[in-house]
Amino acid sequence: MEKITVKKLIEFRGKNDKTKITLVKNLNKEKTKSADGSGGDYWISCLSAIRNTFKYGNANLLDEKIELLEDKIRVEEDKKNKDQFQRNLDIVNNFKDYDFQHLKPNADLTFLTQPKDRAILNIKGFPIEAKPCHIFTFSNNNSEEIAGIWFVAQINGFKKSELGMFADILYRYLDKHYSKDFYINPDYCIAVDLYNGQEANYAEIPTSARLSTFSGARLHRVPT
Repeated sequence: MEKITVKKLIEFRGKNDKTKITLVKNLNKEKTKSADGSGGDYWISCLSAIRNTFKYGNANLLDEKIELLEDKIRVEEDKKNKDQFQRNLDIVNNFKDYDFQHLKPNADLTFLTQPKDRAILNIKGFPIEAKPCHIFTFSNNNSEEIAGIWFVAQINGFKKSELGMFADILYRYLDKHYSKDFYINPDYCIAVDLYNGQEANYAEIPTSARLSTFSGARLHRVPT
């Protein structure tokens, strides 16, 4: 079965059982595709700029990306590509005055690498992909803590409850791989929707919602 992205999980919500079963069957034969308006590759220009700005605290990186995208738009003749560059440019422009600092604890951060072989979480027998943008550790009142940030984008953005699913998966990822060595700080397990600027952190998710996030998705295992 192909890995299941959080976006794919969101698509399951609200579907009837027959449609969900069909979607799961399709996962068994799908190859990973570049999205045409809602996937990671489509938004790579704005995502890379915002990821780096968060990590290095350097807003000049946004200006550099803006200039690059403006140059691409000027010379690009294909309308589809031009629209993609423009949407990425709009997002970067919108984040020029964004306060990235409130997404971080007031401490020295150590950013960790994320091994590819840790990216899949087995949840109820399904391979859920967890690919947050950054994982970082820090000291807080003699406590060694860990948290992370996940910037996401799609056309028209995500609902608050959908954004919470990214924060949920982020927390689960940290719990699986780092909970023996660090306290997972739920306040800084944050998902940010780049399309509309909305945020959700794990601490905001009611306990009942955390437990029901995936039962709500109603995944159904089917024969391969």
